Formats: sequence, C-alpha cells, structure tokens
Amino acid sequence: MSIYAILTILFTISSIIGLWKLFEKAGQKGWYVLIPMYNFYIWLKIIKKPMWWFVFITFPFINVFTILLMVIELLKCFQKYKLGEQTLAALFPFAYLPYLGFDKKATYLEPDKRPIMKKNIVREWADAIIFAVIAATIIRTFLIEAYTIPTSSMEKSLLVGDFLFVSKVSYGPKIPNTPIAFPFAHHTLPFTESTKSYLEWIHLPYYRFPGFTTIKNNDVVVFNYPDGDTVALKMQNASYYALCRNYGRDVVWGDKFHFGNIVARPVDKRENYIKRCIAIAGDKLEIINKQVYINGKPLNSPGIREYKYLVKTNGNPFNPMIFDKMNITEDAEFNNQTGEYVLTLTDESIAQIKTYSNVISVTELCDPKGAWDKDIFPYDSTYKWNKDNFGPLVIPKAGVTIPININNISLYKRIIDVYEENDLKIDGDKIMINGKPATSYTFKMDYFWMMGDNRHNSADSRYWGFVPMDHIVGKAIFVWLSLDQKKSIFDGKLRWNKMLRVIK
Repeated sequence: MSIYAILTILFTISSIIGLWKLFEKAGQKGWYVLIPMYNFYIWLKIIKKPMWWFVFITFPFINVFTILLMVIELLKCFQKYKLGEQTLAALFPFAYLPYLGFDKKATYLEPDKRPIMKKNIVREWADAIIFAVIAATIIRTFLIEAYTIPTSSMEKSLLVGDFLFVSKVSYGPKIPNTPIAFPFAHHTLPFTESTKSYLEWIHLPYYRFPGFTTIKNNDVVVFNYPDGDTVALKMQNASYYALCRNYGRDVVWGDKFHFGNIVARPVDKRENYIKRCIAIAGDKLEIINKQVYINGKPLNSPGIREYKYLVKTNGNPFNPMIFDKMNITEDAEFNNQTGEYVLTLTDESIAQIKTYSNVISVTELCDPKGAWDKDIFPYDSTYKWNKDNFGPLVIPKAGVTIPININNISLYKRIIDVYEENDLKIDGDKIMINGKPATSYTFKMDYFWMMGDNRHNSADSRYWGFVPMDHIVGKAIFVWLSLDQKKSIFDGKLRWNKMLRVIK
C-alpha cells in the first residue's frame, strides 16, 4: 500500500472521529457520520444550509470545496469566528475537527441563534481577497488554466502571443505535489530570479482524478517539461542534461557565473510545455525523411506543419514586407555572399515564394538517414537517429513487459531510474534494478511522444524522450486572444482572425 493511501485512510478516520463528536454535540447520533450521503444530509441540517447544496456534493472536484465550506460553517456553529481558526480548519480538517470535538468548552449554537458578527473594513477586505485567491487557485489547479504561447515551436497551429485555455478536467486534474505555494506563481517568487515559490516539506505523491477523456493522437497537450527536474538557474531555458553533455557535468556545476546554482524541481513545478501528442502509449513511431509514421501509417496531423528550406536568390534580398505578407514569422537567415536564405516555410508559403522573380531554387533541408545527431534521444551512437530520420520506437505502455539489455537500456534507463523511481545500475554487461539482475522490465505508467508542428524549431521528444503520464497537465482547447509581439497596437498587434478559435 502506498504512503498516499495510508495517509488518506488515517486522515479519513481522524476526520470521522471529529465529526462523530461534533454530531453528538449538535444533538444528532454520532454514528450517522458512517452512513454515506446520509451523513451529508445530517451535516446540512446541523449548519442549516439549503438541501440544494447536496447537488454540489455529488459533483467531482466541486464537492471537495463544498465540503471545506461546510467545515467552515460547522466551526461557526461552535463559535469559531476567527480567520486563523477557520484557515486551520480548512487546511487541516483531519486535525482540527477531532480537536474541536473533544474540546469540552466547545458547545453547539444553532445558526439562527448566533449573534450577527460585524466585520471591520480590514476583515471584510481580507475575507474578500482570501476568497478570491482560494477560488482562483481552485479553478486553475483543478478545472481550467490560462496559458500563453512563449515560443514558435507550434507555429502555424499556435502562434507566439496566443492566449489560450487549458482544460485540467479533460484528462483528469492532478493533486499538486507541492500544495503549499505562493498563489499564481509557478516555481519562482515574483520579482526574484531564483527564490522558490513553494515549500517542499509537504510533498504529496502523484494522484490523478478521473478525466472526461484520454489522450489521443494529435491532441495538443500541456505538460511539465520532463528534463526540467534539474535546472541551471542562469540557463533555465536550456536542458540541464544537454548542458552536461555539451560542457561536462563538472563545468556546469562549477561555473556559477555562467550557469548559476543547480536546483531540483518537483514535477508540478517544472516548466509548462505545449506540443502535439504524436504517439500514445503502445504506438510504434518512426520518422522517415521528415514524414511521421504511426504504426506503419503516415500521420495526417490537423496542425499546419512547417520546416526549414534553403531559398537561393539571384542576390537581391526580399523586402521584409514580403515575409509579413506570406505570414513567415520565423526570423530569416540571409547570407550576403551566397544570396541564400534559410526560411521556415509551410507548403502554402513554398508555392508562393517560388513565384518571386529573384528566387532561383527552393531546397528542403533534411538530415539524411544514418547521420547521427548526438543531441537526439537516446544520445547513443547505437541509434543513429536525427530530427528528420528517427526510430522505429515503440512508446512504453503501463503493464507491458519488455526485454532489456546493454544494447537497448539507453532508451529506457531514465524511465526506470527517474520516472518510475527504481535504483538502476549498469555493471559492465549487467543491468541491476533495485539490487537485482534484470533482463526485463514492466512499465508502471503510460508514456507519450510530443512534437511541435514547427518541426525544425521545436525542443520536443526527439531531444528529451518520453513524457510520463504524471507530467501531463491538461488539454489545450481554446484561443481567446492573439497578440503579435512584433507589432504595435496601431500596426496589427491584435490578430483578429486568430482569436476565439478552437484548437485542433
């Protein structure tokens, strides 16, 4: 049995004991608390709230916060009006309810007989602010969260400056690993460069509530960056593991001036990334000359894909307005000596650019098969893969057992050692898991393969591998605002044709 399950049982028993005593003090039979659903009916009678509250108790996620509100109302029935008391009860009901139940001085007073409490202006503002913060935190943690596209990895499907909503309930919201954190800050306190916005002394294990659907091929998904468990604070946008491969671990840890301090982050405090889920658990993935194949069939993605092309001109450069007209948003790379551009183009913009008189040729850029890129997962010369020719690779699925050996362990060692928390050691040709020789491994979680629609400018699974289920945040569903970061409000900053659209 997991620690989470044990703690849940203990907290539940403690809360039941507290409610039993409080029911008795309110003139009800204590054992009513043991009858599912009827106990809430009695509770509502004690606090004298309307029975339509019962509807909220039956809704997932909402019921948690309805019950917390009922806890606060129960406290008021025992003359606990102070903000500190109510906060303690909301945060630690499993401790406060038994304390109140066994407190001989605590007596029940019917709600309609309570004196009217007059709040001063400070208390009124404090209550309003606390309610707003709690409500907003609940919504963004368990229901829906606003997100901004920071990079061009999903162009042209999603643009830099798109503001969108991410549904947490689609795949099921997660319990935060670090529940005590500064509101509305992700991992760093506002106005600081590296101060943590969360406390780690309470760390909850992974648990996900049931969702409305499962992750499907081609879904646009927000997830916690898998390589973000360790971060060099002065290069937070770079993969720590890529830095170690390129510079050496000793250099990264020793050169504080360039790399800063090295810190670890829990799953829920790693950077949020957004990509398209190309392959789900159990799929066979292969990329051949930029074309993605899933289970042997070409992937037809609803997104608009773009790649880098070499555009040779007669030496006359393009007017920058032409790039704007063709909706080329990536910075153009121009070589004055050769008259060549490296441009990121869609199929539509390729056809358009060929019509210009100064264009001699348009050549696709594609890494040839067998040309090993050491920065491509799994960073092993046994697998001579690159961003345009990759695989075949089967995406790990929970419950599936695979053979492991010294030749394929590079594909799975991070899963076994980090994501699924085993002690993995490689001793010559032997693989040791938790101190025992292993020739096979059974996956505990589902994994996914994420890629950007801007295939030549996307830090995605090709560079850092699989995305575990416990890193999934939610499904991107709707763009409500789109701003062009390079333009002013009077020069087309508002992209009207990109607003209020469903994400496909």
